Amino acid sequence: MTKSRQPNGASSIYEGKDGRWHGRVTVGVKDDGTPDRRHVTAKTRAEATKKVRQLEKDRDAGTVRKAGQKWTVKTWLTHWITNIVPETVGENTFSGYEVAVRVHLIPGLGAHQLLKLEPEHLERLYKKMRANGKAAGTAHQAHRTIRVALGEAVRRGHLTVNVASIAKAPKLNEEEVEPYEVEQVQTLLDTARKRRNSARWVFALSLGLRQGEALGLQWTDIDFDKGIAWVRRGRLRPKYEHGCRVHCGRTPGYCPQKVNIRRETKDTKSRAGKRPVPLPNQLAKILRQHKEEQDRERDNARDLWVDKGYVFASPVGEPTNPSTDSHHWKRLLREAGIRDGRLHDARHTASTVLLLLGVPERIVMAIMGWSSASMAKRYQHVTDPMLHDVGQKIDGLLWGNVADGPEASGEDAA
Repeated sequence: MTKSRQPNGASSIYEGKDGRWHGRVTVGVKDDGTPDRRHVTAKTRAEATKKVRQLEKDRDAGTVRKAGQKWTVKTWLTHWITNIVPETVGENTFSGYEVAVRVHLIPGLGAHQLLKLEPEHLERLYKKMRANGKAAGTAHQAHRTIRVALGEAVRRGHLTVNVASIAKAPKLNEEEVEPYEVEQVQTLLDTARKRRNSARWVFALSLGLRQGEALGLQWTDIDFDKGIAWVRRGRLRPKYEHGCRVHCGRTPGYCPQKVNIRRETKDTKSRAGKRPVPLPNQLAKILRQHKEEQDRERDNARDLWVDKGYVFASPVGEPTNPSTDSHHWKRLLREAGIRDGRLHDARHTASTVLLLLGVPERIVMAIMGWSSASMAKRYQHVTDPMLHDVGQKIDGLLWGNVADGPEASGEDAA
């Protein structure tokens, strides 16, 4: 064996008893404090030298994989979602990550060695998800989740390349803006007057509050004197665990003694989200009537009432469950004889009406809680035809159907 003595920490290249050439490079320090010395081997000295120089280059660039556990995709995603994510993101974001990991990523990719995962593996998973009937948004959520998870693995030295940043994400068509017409809004509001919590739908259709924002409103957020309501927090979807001593055999959400383990609300996460919104006179009037109705419910509930101060509460004062709220919206549409639509379409409707009224874009952004002007641009293809239609009606009202130009009126051109 030919091996020259090198200073401590220096790279070494030598011929072994096996007839092959070996190289050793110190790339850092292990968790226990000992040098992290990597080994390469080749048939010739030139090949071994090339590998050593490349390893030195990677070390200097900070792209050498960290020594330690050899992760699979399953073990890394499990570690990431269990030990890293919970304290760094909000509850809703965590829920989205957790579902993507548990339902799609681990079953589809879990057996791969993390170091051997390739972009094509991800792309084939997305294609398979779509072929199995999953929505493009679901596949896109899986892509976003693994991109964040692998990015953390790169940051911690377990990977050198985030293959999810290379893989082509599934195409996600821009959500179509589909507002209700003004006549439909009037019908919905008229129908809502006959229902409990009718003011809830006035907030949705006139001011465009997001579902969580509306359900998170408390009476301390309402300033009748100034005519404003403050959006400060959002209602979170409950997450349940079993409360039964003997397992009931149902999922936690249907356990007769289920226990909610998630807080009821969280503060808005952006400066744009925490905002005042105007209370039109009619909405303020409806809201005062709503408060009187809630006071009567409090009296009827007596000791069962839980005074948490929510504007839109259950008959005993508890915050409204977002799922229940969505069911009430669907029922309202059916009762009003209006086409089926998402609750988010009410928000689209409110923002479109504000733009049609000529409210300056920056004011619309403030009311809607948009942080980017690009959001308002998405509504342009809706408002432009509507404005053109208004122009046509004005033209017909003031000038009849007379076409432009002297020829149409029978006058001679001067």
